[in-house]
Amino acid sequence: MTVTTSGTLPDEVYDVAVIGAGVVGTAIARELTRYPLRIALVEASDDVGDGTSKANTAILHTGFDAVPGSLESRLVREGQRRLAEYAARTGIPVEPLGALLVAWDEEQLAALPGLAAKAERNEYRETRILDADELYSREPRLGPGALGALEVPGESVICPWTTTLAYATQAVRAGADLHLNCRVEDVADVPGDEFAHELTTGRGVLRTHTLINAAGLYADEVDRLLGHTDFTVTPRRGQLMVFDKFARDLVRHILLPVPTALGKGVLVAPTVYGNVMLGPTAEDLDDKTATGSTAEGLDFLREKGARIMPELLDEEVTAVYAGLRAATEEDDYRIRSHPGQRYITVGGIRSTGLTASMAIAAHVVELLAGSGRDLGAARELEPVRMPNIGEASPRPYERAELIAADPEYGRIVCHCERVSRGEIRDALASTVPPRSPEGLRRRTRARGGRCQGFYCGATVRALLDAEAPEAPGAPGAAGTYGTPGPSGPPDGGEASQRPEVGP
Repeated sequence: MTVTTSGTLPDEVYDVAVIGAGVVGTAIARELTRYPLRIALVEASDDVGDGTSKANTAILHTGFDAVPGSLESRLVREGQRRLAEYAARTGIPVEPLGALLVAWDEEQLAALPGLAAKAERNEYRETRILDADELYSREPRLGPGALGALEVPGESVICPWTTTLAYATQAVRAGADLHLNCRVEDVADVPGDEFAHELTTGRGVLRTHTLINAAGLYADEVDRLLGHTDFTVTPRRGQLMVFDKFARDLVRHILLPVPTALGKGVLVAPTVYGNVMLGPTAEDLDDKTATGSTAEGLDFLREKGARIMPELLDEEVTAVYAGLRAATEEDDYRIRSHPGQRYITVGGIRSTGLTASMAIAAHVVELLAGSGRDLGAARELEPVRMPNIGEASPRPYERAELIAADPEYGRIVCHCERVSRGEIRDALASTVPPRSPEGLRRRTRARGGRCQGFYCGATVRALLDAEAPEAPGAPGAAGTYGTPGPSGPPDGGEASQRPEVGP
């Protein structure tokens, strides 16, 4: 149960190695640690959730508009239930706002009954069509000209950062080894029964009996190392704009467009951090590192936003960011088991992967067991409780009893986001600590406000340099960040032009 960022890898043979520590890879590792297996989680970056998982629209979907009968439809439906329950137990911020799918012309209005029927086929039966009068009574700041909407009351917003971190924290505490800065460069099949795969990484060789590929944008490239050409990942860039907290009262629901073949389209949605988000674009690219925002993309978003909610564009833009989704040739996940190779591909996981993550993990474990692997008896994992960084429940600076017990929770470092020195201290002493200001921001929101670290950046950097433990991630480290059980401080996408600012 270690977290390593440098040095050579352990000289042992793991039972299962998972490539990719995004929300799906960490969920798989967490699920596997329920069994008596030696698990390695291998990540190219220096932090978990540092790729697609950190820059998305942060919506907990119902799956109402998935392709009926698809694997994605089933796993999103099951994953939504699992993750909602897990978030409540673990302290992951979630706000059940509901969504309104807004029709702006007669063609879109005529499509709403079909979308309601599609939701029925996906076993979601709570949709309702609203006329224009009811729509505007529900969303009075909506732009003029909307003709009606499909209400989807089960849609929620969630914190994607805390979700990934909770999975990783629980996995490491349950015995998994997390190897960061460990990019997989080659995979060799090894004959015989001692082990099946030898991974060449930037930190040496890692050996494992079974390999699971959850490499996100690079899942197709890892697949080819194993001799498979089942799919190709096309990076689909989504640019988004984040508006200041003063905009929050403008919108009451997640406002969705009628979907197109490229995705769900441009939405307006609150975030659990108190902001309002506009986006994303949907741009198919060739470059899997093209995470910069563009003038054309932001102009497109402003044009869409002006129709959806004109008053929103009068508000201050706190940040812009862009994430890349792993689009493939099929409108479904590409999850395949290759029992003869002791290998499972988990590819084509698009924007719904956050919602489906726990169900994807359970499905992968079923495939592993179905391939003849004896997993042993499952156990319950020790629960964790993550610190609250959402606005729907009290934050540490608002909790007098917490500050009385530890005044560090009352010493504000980041005034835009009201982040205390105590929260930063706890994050730096946690099971999976940050290695950069960006990683610290995802754990605490420090530097994520309207000044983007202009005032607090130097202090945050100094705390990170001074307080980071020499052996990061050691189990049992002090602090309340991710404490076992309910006794901690409970609540009551990719890079950008302005670094690490979404969602």
